[in-house]
Amino acid sequence: MRPWGKKEIQDRKREIMAEVESLRPLITDIAEALHDNPELGLQEVFAAKKLTGILEEHGFGVQRGVARLPTAFRATLGSASPNIAFMAEYDALPGIGHGCGHNLIAAVAVSAGIAMSKVCPPEEGVASWTVLGTPAEETVGGKAIMVQEGAFQGIDAALIAHPGQRSGVGGGTSWASHPLEITFHGKTAHAGSNPEGGVNALDACVLAYMSVRNLRNRLRDPVRLAGIITKGGDAPNVIPDLAQMRFTLRSTDWRYLEHVVIPKVRECAQGAASALGAEVQFRHHEELFRETLHYPALQRACLDNLQLVGEEVPGQDGGGGGVTDVGNVTWVIPAIQISFNSTSAPGHTKEMAESTVTKRGIDAAVRAAQVLSSSALDLAVCHEILEEARNYLEARLSASGAGED
Repeated sequence: MRPWGKKEIQDRKREIMAEVESLRPLITDIAEALHDNPELGLQEVFAAKKLTGILEEHGFGVQRGVARLPTAFRATLGSASPNIAFMAEYDALPGIGHGCGHNLIAAVAVSAGIAMSKVCPPEEGVASWTVLGTPAEETVGGKAIMVQEGAFQGIDAALIAHPGQRSGVGGGTSWASHPLEITFHGKTAHAGSNPEGGVNALDACVLAYMSVRNLRNRLRDPVRLAGIITKGGDAPNVIPDLAQMRFTLRSTDWRYLEHVVIPKVRECAQGAASALGAEVQFRHHEELFRETLHYPALQRACLDNLQLVGEEVPGQDGGGGGVTDVGNVTWVIPAIQISFNSTSAPGHTKEMAESTVTKRGIDAAVRAAQVLSSSALDLAVCHEILEEARNYLEARLSASGAGED
């Protein structure tokens, strides 16, 4: 494809701005409809039906039930390369509703995809456009499952915009996480008359808990080992034959987490079980969430477009501790999650949920869709951006990540 000049890109971005603005009623409709009908992860039947219906009305071919997830979908228009995807989230929080603003995330992704289908239609052969419906971000991590199932194959880059109290292009700390459930099996006995006849599963659990907590001095920074005992017995005069605990195990390097941290946690539990004569079982009750790769090329493009729509982007503080399934996507294709300033309310609150349907929230979503669309155009026509991003991913994949104990 012929190279695009700077003026041609600028002119096309002006068209994008106008097209997204014309979609303001659609953005408002999606935000309000999902706000009024909040659904938990993998139960987003209303949301998935509404979003796919809108996309089909605009000419997108829709595949439902992607990656064996009933509410996941993939909607694509065109067949040209590259294929740029906009990721939609639409699950809500129990008792709160859309307190993480996923209704706005969905509105931004759908409107960005539609805008690009109008400004750079399939017959131009500039790119193909995909909207990926990624459910259950708050629970099982839908994107992590979709990555495992190959749902991102054929996509060259993916973008998502998350509402919050500030605008940014990533760069803070994102953690890898692989929560672990540990269950100890012992033998019951009367705690008063025959304690020696039992095998105390709770004692093994407590000993293991303390061993895991004391691992901290044997691990490199940064690592988090937070846990609770979820079951410890039924009666104080009965030696418990079952005890259980759950740990959220986190590191800023998923390979160090998998190859060093988790094996040492298992050793602690196995040692405690052996010392007390108990049996131990392990279960990862959530998917492995990988840390987010921050692509400099994608960050520069999105930052330029945030500034283009007048967004102030403060410097990144490098803080965090949070986990997102977007991280898993960044390890298979170039991808970025930007944030956009839509509210003064903190996340995961009812106040945040209500802010998503205010004028400020809708205005912010319109700007976010303009940013994602403009950034998608940059990726489609400025081939050096996508090439740099691919090289960055290749370098990270080939680098050693497990480290030393």
